[in-house]
Amino acid sequence: MTSPDPAIRDIMRDAQWLAHRYDPGHDAVHMRRVPRARHGDIPFLTDEHLGEAEAPLVLRLADAMAHMPPRAPLHFLFHSAYCCSTLLAAALDIPGVAMGLKEPVLLNDLIGWRHRGAKGPDVARVLDASLHLLARPFGPGEAVVIKPSNLINPLIPAVMGLRPDACALLLHAPLEPYLASIARKGMWGRLWVRDLFQKLAREGMIEPLGIAPSDYLGLTDIQVAAVGWLAQQRQFQTLCDQLGARVATLDSETLVARPVESLAALARLFGLALDDAAVAAIASGPVFARNAKNGATFTPGQRAEAAQRGLEIHADEVAKVAHWAMVLADNAGIAMYLPRPLING
Repeated sequence: MTSPDPAIRDIMRDAQWLAHRYDPGHDAVHMRRVPRARHGDIPFLTDEHLGEAEAPLVLRLADAMAHMPPRAPLHFLFHSAYCCSTLLAAALDIPGVAMGLKEPVLLNDLIGWRHRGAKGPDVARVLDASLHLLARPFGPGEAVVIKPSNLINPLIPAVMGLRPDACALLLHAPLEPYLASIARKGMWGRLWVRDLFQKLAREGMIEPLGIAPSDYLGLTDIQVAAVGWLAQQRQFQTLCDQLGARVATLDSETLVARPVESLAALARLFGLALDDAAVAAIASGPVFARNAKNGATFTPGQRAEAAQRGLEIHADEVAKVAHWAMVLADNAGIAMYLPRPLING
């Protein structure tokens, strides 16, 4: 039921009212009040992490759009999962400069709607409106940086087409660390990559790799993970060719090893007013000292040690699948190292 109070205009001027879900049956948007501090406490803007709440405020999309304030500069952290994207989005919660939104479900709803048969023009209309809703600034002069779920990666061309003034970072993990990360996550990691595989297959992103559908069931879990990595790597490579200077690429190993340089270069890409002292403070601050998913504190070198243990425990399987994946990549013309690096060296 649509609520008349508080006034729609006041709601739309307050970015703490998060545009959370889209209801295609009523062409309505569900709003949830999420204070800025709450964004910093949770890894994702999902119901699981936002917790129980009173019934959301439901607005007709047309009513919401009629009361929109001027939108903030909008940029994107697109990623292929398990590559420190949540950490980087959290690092961009900088009052007066930028706010990072971590996997708003509103965009996931559009992918689900499209898979249920929504027509392209309808999806484009609501996608454009959704980007407006998410780009409401938290403070004067602030940019908004959205880190979507990687499930919406098939929509990247549409997103960047609708926002020609936006830039994007394409963040990924190198192949072997990615495979080891999936392996050490056990059953849930293996189920996740199979679910991703199915969604990528629906989007036609598996077919160019040259694997016959009759062979899908014969793939091991880690092979499935590798295929998903290759499909996304191929997409990012294509986006670099299509979007040129609007995008840059970065891998998680480089980000963790060189956070100051990475943040400084990202600030330049997004046009964020961060001087050297501000960048250094973020890189040495609490965001980089804790696990972005669960908040646990990292001791110096702990990330690297955990990654190395994962590689050692699953070394044989990871090495064999990585070799197999490299053959697929060579046959399909997929670069193992993406062009347009955010930082050199």
